[in-house]
Amino acid sequence: MNVIFSLDQLEEVAQKIIAENPNKVILFHGEMGVGKTTLIKQLCKTLGVLSATSSPTFSLVNEYQTTNNQIVYHFDCYRLNKEEEALDMGIDDYLYSDNWCFIEWAERIPNLIPEAHSVITINLLSDGKRFLELK
Repeated sequence: MNVIFSLDQLEEVAQKIIAENPNKVILFHGEMGVGKTTLIKQLCKTLGVLSATSSPTFSLVNEYQTTNNQIVYHFDCYRLNKEEEALDMGIDDYLYSDNWCFIEWAERIPNLIPEAHSVITINLLSDGKRFLELK
């Protein structure tokens, strides 16, 4: 799936992503500030998370529960220096839990990513819109 969107279309984009039935482990690629966290917040809302969501930059992972008792994990691996740090916090238990796992900066843990995953890449266009590709 490919889509060009502005930030005021995030709700519609999140609905399209979920409708594509992606793998529950989704890697988010894009430059700093392109809107990965903002999109993940909207995906959480679309899935039925009612609580406030935020970037797990310092905690590495935030856990949310949806209105239909699904669990959503949001990871930010930016601050990891090596994969062992992720293993020490038990990331493999999360990734193989069959719960939603949204992972920013997954390139820092390439050997830990399950084979069954989806990838969302976001690029900022010159007009301020975003180009999103879901694979």
